[in-house]
Amino acid sequence: MSARYRYLALVFAAASAAPAAAQSPAVPPDLVNYVTKADPSFAWKLVANDDTLAGKVYTLDMTSQTWQGVKWEHKIQVYVPRGSKPTSTMLLWNQGGTPGASSGALGLALADKVKSPIAFLYGIPNQPIPSIGGQKKEDALIAETFVRFLETEDPTWPLLFPMAKSLVRAMDTLQVFAKERMGHEVTHFVVTGASKRGWTSWLTAASGDKRVKAIAPLVIDTLNFQAQMPNQLESFGGKYSEMIHDYEERKLLPLPDTSVARRLWAMVDPWVYRSKLTLPKMIINGTNDPYWAQDSLNLYWDDLVGEKYVCYVPNAGHDLRPMETPNQPDPRRATKEPFPMKGINTLAAFAKHQIADKPMPKPTWEHKDANGRALLAVMSDQPVKAVRLWVAEADTRDFRKSKWVPTDAAVTDGKGAAAYVDFPEKGYKALLAEVGYEIDGLPFTLTTQLRILEAKK
Repeated sequence: MSARYRYLALVFAAASAAPAAAQSPAVPPDLVNYVTKADPSFAWKLVANDDTLAGKVYTLDMTSQTWQGVKWEHKIQVYVPRGSKPTSTMLLWNQGGTPGASSGALGLALADKVKSPIAFLYGIPNQPIPSIGGQKKEDALIAETFVRFLETEDPTWPLLFPMAKSLVRAMDTLQVFAKERMGHEVTHFVVTGASKRGWTSWLTAASGDKRVKAIAPLVIDTLNFQAQMPNQLESFGGKYSEMIHDYEERKLLPLPDTSVARRLWAMVDPWVYRSKLTLPKMIINGTNDPYWAQDSLNLYWDDLVGEKYVCYVPNAGHDLRPMETPNQPDPRRATKEPFPMKGINTLAAFAKHQIADKPMPKPTWEHKDANGRALLAVMSDQPVKAVRLWVAEADTRDFRKSKWVPTDAAVTDGKGAAAYVDFPEKGYKALLAEVGYEIDGLPFTLTTQLRILEAKK
């Protein structure tokens, strides 16, 4: 992390009302209390068993809990690719809605890459909930529950809590199902999901459930809320991202300076739980995600404890699909693949390493200035297939619509590379390096942190 970002992170943390924020604030008990509380409405049953050309698909119905008087009902699908063998660790993907053709195709494709049974949990969250938010969904529904908490101080209100509990109940279900139907024991899970489902993945691990072996949160690049919001204002010309308008409209942004509001953000910010999150973490982001400032990772990366990896997908937005013209009305994709392959391949490779208890490659890097230019040096503890430098330019610190351009870097001794980038004559540049690996014939990438360069005055 550059000196500038370290300084910003410390300033924002000091300005935060959370006491001793830079030194791990006390972890609030509300999440654990809610997730671990017994609920007699929990139940599940197998409802379908289908054979496809790609493998077998089991469908289960599950009631995870009763939350605020509403029963939460879900579908779970278990995808078993042809020729796969049972494993004690299972990838568990959580998402909204119900099973469909596209999600089923993704599940089977991901299972085939992992070469192991995986599970998709649907209905995260249950929505809409007419008795609570009318027809509100997604962030509008989350914001509604945050406001309900501010009004009542009832710690069960934040929607992320029942979302996390649904994953815990899914693990309960899958363990019994695997033993009874598939004849083997599942003891651990790699929990993943995108956006608010990535947020849920963080909090599921933060609940302390030891069955969560690793997490892979996708496109939720906003840990350390107290620092992220000022950084958005700086990056986006004094405005928050339009993608989080639901929170701004409910006066949740800027962060209210009240004790109950500070309690709320401490309850739902994964950064607050970082001392408990020592498990392996794979963070996958798009370089052009319109939700977040492009350097958001730098405000929490150094605080994360234990194994951690990052994969930026260049020219990709919130869905991780690269586009020829990022975040512009352009139907032409940079790839004709049906899924965002770089992110999916990295997720699958991470799961394969966790399932096989095989060490992940660990790239290390250094951003620094040398000879009047920016230098990015990368090393790896395992052989690399390639190293590629990606650079984008922008008039301001907002790179959401910028095109990232690649340049291959010469690899030294198969394990390292370095590249120089000139500072911009005006405006800004952003750079990162992408490192290519392979496991069992599956190519995947890891990346460095992103650095933003400003024209020298």
